[in-house]
Formats: sequence, C-alpha cells, structure tokens
Amino acid sequence: MPLRHVLLALLVVSIWGFNFVVIKLSVEALPPILAAALRFTAAAFPALLFVRPPRTSPWLVIGFGLSFGFALYAFLNLSIAWGMPAGLSSIVLQTQAFFTMMMAFVLLGERPSKFQIMGAAIAFAGIAVIASERIEGTGLLPLLLTLGAAVSWGLANVLTKKAGRINALAFTVWGSLAAPLPLFAMSLITEGWPTMSAALLGFSWSDAALIAFLAYPATLLGGAIWSWLLGRHPASVVAPFTLLVPITGLASGYLVLGEVVTQIEIAGALLVIAGLVVTLKKAKKSEPPIRLD
Repeated sequence: MPLRHVLLALLVVSIWGFNFVVIKLSVEALPPILAAALRFTAAAFPALLFVRPPRTSPWLVIGFGLSFGFALYAFLNLSIAWGMPAGLSSIVLQTQAFFTMMMAFVLLGERPSKFQIMGAAIAFAGIAVIASERIEGTGLLPLLLTLGAAVSWGLANVLTKKAGRINALAFTVWGSLAAPLPLFAMSLITEGWPTMSAALLGFSWSDAALIAFLAYPATLLGGAIWSWLLGRHPASVVAPFTLLVPITGLASGYLVLGEVVTQIEIAGALLVIAGLVVTLKKAKKSEPPIRLD
C-alpha cells in the first residue's frame, strides 16, 4: 500500500475518531435519530445536484446508504444517547474490521493471510484491553447497539468493495440519499412529532455546526476517501486502519469531554498499533503497489 494511501487512511481515522465526540454533543443537543437524519440530509443536499450518480448498480448504492447511513448511525446514535461513552463506543465499533474480513471472505472470496489474521488478533486484544477499563457500568443494550453498528459498517465496507473502482464521492453522496427518509420515519415513530418539531424550531447555530461537521468532513470527505481506498485495495487491508480510531477517539474524548485515558488504555492502544503494523507489513510484501492513472 503506497505511503500516500496510508496517509489518506490516517486522515480519515483521525476525523472519525473526533466524530464520536461530535456525535456525543449532537445527541445531547438533539433527538438522536433526528440528528442522524439531519446529518445525512445535509450530506446528500445540495451535493447531489452537482455530482452525477456513480456508475454501478443502484442496488449497491442503496444498500450502502441503508447500511452505512441508516443502520450504522441509528444504532450508534442511540447507543451513545443511552449511555455509551464516546471513547468506549469508538473502541467497540472497531470490531467492524473483523466483521468486514468475515463478510469479505464469505461474499467476495477474499481470503485473509495468516499474518493478517495474526495482526487482527493482536489489535483485537488491544481493543479488549482498552474496553476492560471502560466496560464496567455500561448497560448491555447500548453495548449491543454499538455491536449492531459495527456489523452495519462491515456490510457497508463489503458493498463498497463490491462496487469496485467508481467515483468515491458520487458513491458516498448518492448513498447518503438513501438514509434520510428511513431515519426521519424512525425518528417520527420512536421520538414523536412533538419532540422533532421542538428540536427543529429551536435549531441553533451551534446545532448547525455540529451537523455540518458530521455531514461534510466525517461523512462526505471521510466516506469518499474510504470508498476510494476500498476500490483500490482488498477490504482486509483497508479495514484494519479503523483500529486506530479508538486512539484518536480516546484522545478527543480526553481533550474535549474530559474523559480520562488510563495507563491500561495506553497499553491497549499500543497493541492496536502493533496489530496494524503486522497486518500492513504482510500486505505490503504480498501485494504490488497500485498506481494511480
């Protein structure tokens, strides 16, 4: 994997790590499902007026939008709103890397190497170490919701890979269009019209800033780069990068929300980095670098 591609992946995981802090702030200011609906409405409009639909199956675009936009953030926003700490959610969600590998093996026939499995195991041990510090006191339902979000992200990764080398921005923008209607419907059913209307009538500039960050850097920029990388490398190579999200998520939680990072969590973070290094080192030896045309 070329260095410039590695740097792009690191940029995305940095944005996505801080994303958890912004989600935490957004679900404190707005109903959680409504916040997700507004996020993907902003991501789709007005961008789709200037971006042509991607040249791939519409069903892949819709499937990506429903898995990445609707399912992932419905589960994640609810879990954080119902008590899942931002730092811990950034850790648990990274099990998506392993769901991605499993689904890529079953659906795409991508067989991970022994070194990739070893690297994933080391990184997962790091996630387990970090989670052991934060799991106490967290309800079972928020934890299960975060795991559901991880499965949804893994499916979105595989659908992106299935789409192949397409316009990544177009795929993200038009995929985002599939999410708002189901999210608004879910918000209406679960949160109720009085709650929704009160939130919309009281919508402030600070709320707009939160939604703007979630929609543009976190969804469009991050999603487009991620889709672009998945179109050029095996899912089992790209997905492990997200194992670095807990580190940026923990750091953001500490700096913005005052969440404490313990020595055990630092040790777990080092294991995550070690696992990623093992995975990428083997991938670099086994794959010729892909050049941009």
